[in-house]
Amino acid sequence: MLVYYSKTLHSPMYFFISQLSISDIMLTTDIAPNMLNIVLHEWTPISFSACITQYYVFGSTETFECYLLTVMSYDRYLAICSPLHYASIMKQSLCIQLVLASWLLSCSVAFIPTLGLSQLEFCGPNVIDYLYCDLNPLVELSCSDTSRFQIEETLLCFPVLILPFLLIVVSYTYIVLTLVEIPSFSGRLKSFSTCSSHLTVVFIFYGTLIAAYMIPKEGQSRMLKNIMPLLYTVFTPFVNPFIYSLRNKDIKNIVKKYM
Repeated sequence: MLVYYSKTLHSPMYFFISQLSISDIMLTTDIAPNMLNIVLHEWTPISFSACITQYYVFGSTETFECYLLTVMSYDRYLAICSPLHYASIMKQSLCIQLVLASWLLSCSVAFIPTLGLSQLEFCGPNVIDYLYCDLNPLVELSCSDTSRFQIEETLLCFPVLILPFLLIVVSYTYIVLTLVEIPSFSGRLKSFSTCSSHLTVVFIFYGTLIAAYMIPKEGQSRMLKNIMPLLYTVFTPFVNPFIYSLRNKDIKNIVKKYM
C-alpha cells in the first residue's frame, strides 16, 4: 500500500518488492490456517479437491518467487553495471511485463504437476503425514505407477529452480566484477548495499529449499520432516518484511510521514 500511494517509492525495486509481498501473503494464506488447525487438533480432514487446490497455489507462488528473484537480480545488474541506461531500459511497462510473464509462467508450470496429481488413483491409505498437501506425500499415497510422473517432476526442476538460480549467479558475477573496478571502498560499499537485501532473500529462499529437498529423507525423523517445510512456507515470508521493509530507510520515512 505504501508503494502504491507514495510517489517516492515508484521505482522498479519497490514495485518488485510489492509483488514479493503479494506472493508471500498468498503463500501464507494458502498454508498457515490449515496448518494451525492441524497443530491444534493433531489431524484434520481435507477433501481431495481442496488438497489439489492447496498444492496448486503453493506451487504457483513458490515458482513465482523463483522467477521474481531472477527478475530482481536483473534489475540490480542493470542498476550497477549499466547505470546510464537503467532508466531507459527498466521502464514501468517493462516491469509490468516481467511480473506478468513471471505470474503466467509460474501458473502454467505449476499446472503440469497439479494435472498429473489429479489423474493419479488413490485407493489405499488416505492419511498425509505432513502439514500441508505437497507433491511427494501425495505421490507416496497413490496406487498408480508414478515413475513417469516422477521423471516429469525432476525435469521441471530445471526451469523452476536450476535455470533461475544460474541466472542469478551470472548476474551477481557481473555485479562483483563491476564493483571490483570501483576505485574507492566507500563507493563499492554503497553500490553493494543496494543488493544486500535481495542477496539475503536469495540465500534464505534457496538455502531453505535445498535443505528441505536435498537432505536425504531416510535419515530424517518424523518431526524434522514436518519442520523442514516450515522454512520456506512460513519462515521465509516472515523474514522478508524485516529484510525489505523494516530495515529500509525510505519505507520507514514514508511510514513516519503517514503516521
